[in-house]
Amino acid sequence: MITIIDYGSGNLKSIRNGFHHVGAEVLVTRDKEELKKADVMILPGVGAFGTAMENLKKYEDIIHQHIKDDKPFLGVCLGLQVLFSESEESPMIRGLDVFSGKVVRFPDTLLNDGLKIPHMGWNNLNIKQNSPLLEGIGSDYMYFVHSYYVRPDNEEVVMATVDYGVEVPAVVAQDNVYATQFHPEKSGEIGLEILKNFLRNVL
Repeated sequence: MITIIDYGSGNLKSIRNGFHHVGAEVLVTRDKEELKKADVMILPGVGAFGTAMENLKKYEDIIHQHIKDDKPFLGVCLGLQVLFSESEESPMIRGLDVFSGKVVRFPDTLLNDGLKIPHMGWNNLNIKQNSPLLEGIGSDYMYFVHSYYVRPDNEEVVMATVDYGVEVPAVVAQDNVYATQFHPEKSGEIGLEILKNFLRNVL
């Protein structure tokens, strides 16, 4: 079963509908026993890092065990950011630490270049590495809404970036864990291809 974690900080309806659109049945739940049985786990998210981590505390062990068991995992937007060690948005609050690195705010100097914060709207990918998630995807446009971005300690986990005054990791992946900073379910047909790739190439 493809299971979406309902932890009170997610774009649950849109990501559920995205998977339905590509023919997948999903379960949205906050029940820990159901989450333990998940074959595939999806972690969506909107909002603040600290609030998300507070809400995820009771699921943290389940998430780590799912990943340790080599089961497919997909994080989306804030669901990508909380996979990292820490965030400037919420100092002293530890992330899930699946990926080593820090979440940082876009520099205010972007405003001098006419770039707004948050980074909101469409931006095109720069593919850095081959990934099952990106099969058939090139410099296509995806939909972003975020004021913070990740700085991984290990650049090898970055599969694709976008340019927004700074180089922003847009897709990260390692082993059975995949995550996108953009919203594939809100990125039109090409975004749905990301979900199809996840179902076809990762599961």
